[in-house]
Amino acid sequence: MLNNLTECEEGDGGPNSQGDATSKESSPFINSSTSDVEKSQQYDGKNMALFEEEMDTSPMVSSLLSSLANYSNLTQGSKEHEEQENNEEARKKTVQAPRMGTIMGVYLPCLQNILGVILFLRMTWLVGVGGVLGTFTIVFMCCSTTMLTAISMSAIATNGVVPAGGSYYMISRSLGPEFGGAVGICFYLGTTFAGAMYILGCIEILLIYIVPAAAIFKMEGLEGAEAEAALLNNMRVYGTIVLSFMALVVFVGVKYVNKLALVFLACVILSILAVYAGVIKTSFDPPDFPVCVLGNRTLVSKGFDICAKTIERGNATVTTRLWRAFCDSEFLNATCDEYFTNNNITQIQGIPGVTSGILAENLFSTFMEKNSMLEKRGIPAVLDPEAPETNSNRYVLADITSFFTLLVGIYFPSVTGIMAGSNRSGDLQDAQKSIPIGTILAITTTSIIYMSSVILFGACVDGVVLRDKFGEGVNGNLVIGTLAWPSPWVIVFGSFFSTCGAGLQSLTGAPRLLQAIARDGIIPFLRVFGHGKANGEPTWALLLTACICESGILIASLDAVAPILSMFFLMCYMFVNLACALQTLLRTPNWRPRFKFYHWALSLLGMSLCLTLMFLCSWYYAIVAMVIAGCIYKYIEFCGAEKEWGDGIRGISLSAARFALMRLEEGPPHTKNWRPQILVLMSLDAEQNVEQPRLLSLTNQLKAGKGLTIVGACVEGTYLNNQPQAQKGDQSLRKLMEVEKVKGFSQVVISSNLRDATSHLIQAGGLGGLRHNTVLVSFPKNWKQAEEHHRCRNFIEVVRETTAAHLALLVPKNISAYPSNGERFTEGHIDVWWIVHDGGMLMLLPFLLRHHKVWRKCKMRIFTVAQMDDNSIQMKKDLMTFLYHLRFDAEVEVVEMHDSDISAYTYEKTLMMEQRSQILKEMHLTKNEREREIQSITDVSRGSIRRKNPSNLHPQRSIAEESVGGGGEEKSEEEVQLIQGKNATPTPTSPTSPTALTPAAMSPGEEMQRTWTDDTEKPNNPAVANPESIKDMFNMKPEWENLNQSNVRRMHHAQKLNEVIVKKSQEAKLVLLNMPGPPKNRTGEENYMEFLEVLTEGLNRVLLVRGGGREVITIYS
Repeated sequence: MLNNLTECEEGDGGPNSQGDATSKESSPFINSSTSDVEKSQQYDGKNMALFEEEMDTSPMVSSLLSSLANYSNLTQGSKEHEEQENNEEARKKTVQAPRMGTIMGVYLPCLQNILGVILFLRMTWLVGVGGVLGTFTIVFMCCSTTMLTAISMSAIATNGVVPAGGSYYMISRSLGPEFGGAVGICFYLGTTFAGAMYILGCIEILLIYIVPAAAIFKMEGLEGAEAEAALLNNMRVYGTIVLSFMALVVFVGVKYVNKLALVFLACVILSILAVYAGVIKTSFDPPDFPVCVLGNRTLVSKGFDICAKTIERGNATVTTRLWRAFCDSEFLNATCDEYFTNNNITQIQGIPGVTSGILAENLFSTFMEKNSMLEKRGIPAVLDPEAPETNSNRYVLADITSFFTLLVGIYFPSVTGIMAGSNRSGDLQDAQKSIPIGTILAITTTSIIYMSSVILFGACVDGVVLRDKFGEGVNGNLVIGTLAWPSPWVIVFGSFFSTCGAGLQSLTGAPRLLQAIARDGIIPFLRVFGHGKANGEPTWALLLTACICESGILIASLDAVAPILSMFFLMCYMFVNLACALQTLLRTPNWRPRFKFYHWALSLLGMSLCLTLMFLCSWYYAIVAMVIAGCIYKYIEFCGAEKEWGDGIRGISLSAARFALMRLEEGPPHTKNWRPQILVLMSLDAEQNVEQPRLLSLTNQLKAGKGLTIVGACVEGTYLNNQPQAQKGDQSLRKLMEVEKVKGFSQVVISSNLRDATSHLIQAGGLGGLRHNTVLVSFPKNWKQAEEHHRCRNFIEVVRETTAAHLALLVPKNISAYPSNGERFTEGHIDVWWIVHDGGMLMLLPFLLRHHKVWRKCKMRIFTVAQMDDNSIQMKKDLMTFLYHLRFDAEVEVVEMHDSDISAYTYEKTLMMEQRSQILKEMHLTKNEREREIQSITDVSRGSIRRKNPSNLHPQRSIAEESVGGGGEEKSEEEVQLIQGKNATPTPTSPTSPTALTPAAMSPGEEMQRTWTDDTEKPNNPAVANPESIKDMFNMKPEWENLNQSNVRRMHHAQKLNEVIVKKSQEAKLVLLNMPGPPKNRTGEENYMEFLEVLTEGLNRVLLVRGGGREVITIYS
């Protein structure tokens, strides 16, 4: 059942896999569905009848163990490709798991990848320039880093089955998709540039040591920069040719690369054995490699045949080619170079042998400037400081400026390749056993080789030969080759083939790594590179790899490319150590490695060493590598597919979240840190779609991604029956949040009724100290209709509960008229009507809104209301001072509301309101009867108003009434709703009758406690049920005296305040207004809604605001 895991693992490898599909970890717990009859037959007689209904998700232990025992995880690797190409029937056969042990599967591949071009081409130069002590320090640091990384990698590799994918799989599954993708790309780039470095090393050996005559750009007779440019151009041309050939070989078939791998490895081992044999031979028979020195300067051996100025031939003294190189003629009386004249020619032995004691001379560093001459220590030289330098091309010159950190960057690539074994995890018989043993053994072997090489080179070879990078002083021989036995050509050809093999391995591995990343689907723009040939060869990935590799070849300098790939490998190793340390410190239950010799301190030390070496190699390359990784990380975070791999970063997030929540529990936030943490109450339709999406637009404009946002919705029913609807509603909320770019959490609550569900959201939303302090709910539409009556009651309950919980409340009216996030106001005002002090919410909200691009161009205006006994001039000054201290820029206006008599319209409006409430409450009429009854009351009241006091009617209402027509005509249902909308709507903040307290004289708490109805229940009026008696009643003005005077005052205040607000803020883009408190008892709920309607009538966008009972702004810093 599980033999196909490789193809489907993480969407990586299956022919039908989709890069952007959400991957699931392959599991033996997933069975194919079967019918009930098959189930009963399958489990019949197995004593499993109690569990047969759950067998789809909980299989029998026997089948589970069988599946696990047969688990295999094959890569689409070389063996399969070879079989597919050689045998057409191989596609139909099941590929058996390869049986590779520790030596063949891990140890030898790691040896081949670690030992390479740097050992043969640069190790002797490193020892000569850095000294034995300095180079040994570099080697020890780098080998320690790789050893610590191998320990961490072993712990990760043995923590469960490692599927194909090797190091990328381990890092990504331990650190998450963001870090995994970033490090995977860095590892890919490092492997690709390693290919470029190996190809450059191959060309360097070819053109300098094997066939120098093959150079296209001739270097004969060129000096300085011209010679250097010619060499680099040769490297570019031949490097491109070799890269094209290698890419073609890889494209034709990876089987050729794998067949040659052992041959290349044999070349490496033979070369190293030849070096050790040569070192042993120097102890009793040092090879003859003379070096010619003029004064203390090393001469280029190509310019002469005899190391002397003159020779005796017969009885005559004859000049040599060396004389002619420094003098203007071959005669003894010729004019010669001053330094040549003043100093003697000496010939020293380039390889004095291991017993010569040359080690003491090579212990310390000899760093050189570019184009400086190689000088032999201990030989005196006569030098005129004022004399100009001539014939510098006759001496061996330093090609680059050397320093310690440069040596680190050049050497580190020689210890990379430690992940070659883990990359073959799918081909191993027992990966959990082979990877730790093979990798650590390979690193130990190579570390011994490198450290012994440093000491032996320093003990056998003279310093001037060691510092001679290209062997110009020893007849153009490879310096390490001069030490080898039986011949230098063993090293030359061995290193040539080893670099070719390493380049092919890089071009083989890098495209597969990119293909694995692409098939994971975490980086969307790389998905095209997940495709390949029919047999799985990553064609497009190989093409991209060749292009990137070409960019490294165009650099053309091995010493310049080496630090680049050092950065990428060091970053990869750093994150391997980080992954191990995190998993160990977090103590996740799944962290149970079989490899026990690890510790988080070792992982942290390895991570620190990697970071140190990055900046030692090249601080600017290190910064560039980190920027690349950071950009990839952020790209995956915002655009990549969401993956859940149970990684350590999620564990850190949980730990950090728990710590932060515990800290938040210590006390409420300071006023300076207060910001609205919003609970948005959304409503869902029958299809579980969001009804008012503009609420989330307003949320985004208020929050701008800061603080907490919880988007809640309610589903009526029971949890067991309605869970699918809740999940669908949650998906709708999440989708809308993504569209509106609201960062937060969604929560859908199921309860037997919507009122309880809303109450549960308000009470239980958030966690610990991370709770909402503000509730955002839309004003109910069509609340007057009988079928919407429950929404009206739910809304009022929300107002009551937020008040009791000391939460702020925001109620946008006409939410559909609010701007979307894509709209822009180029001008306009946000008007704040500050009637009562609510802790500063009214001041803070416009400030937050104006941070969003929708409202940025709007200006803020603040209006406050002055009563008859207030000094409006002083109020304006005080308010301007207050705003100055709050650092708010706003226009200020004080509006004076004069006392006036309550108009007949107000009385009639109040009477209509009370009668409608009474009718709806006491007479349980049907829907049609209610509409007819309300219509008759409306007609009668209109006629009464016209007869009694037509001059006091509100102009807008007169126009509306005239447009409706005569009172005796029968109205349609739409007209009834129109009349209701015009003749009823309200919200006050506090009564302004001369007999009542002014708003300024009341505290918010006192205002909240005021009731909207009489405390005592009035006797039922029999006339209410009879329209004819109502007509008679309206002809009597004294009937108004029976009205609830508190309601009359509130209606009066709501109407007067509305008139002022409409006059001043009719054109405002948004009006913010204090929201009055709810009725204390439940008999005046309809009246409360009427007052809110009257208060906000005629305004396009209104945001009603209630404070949470605490100060949210402060004038202090």
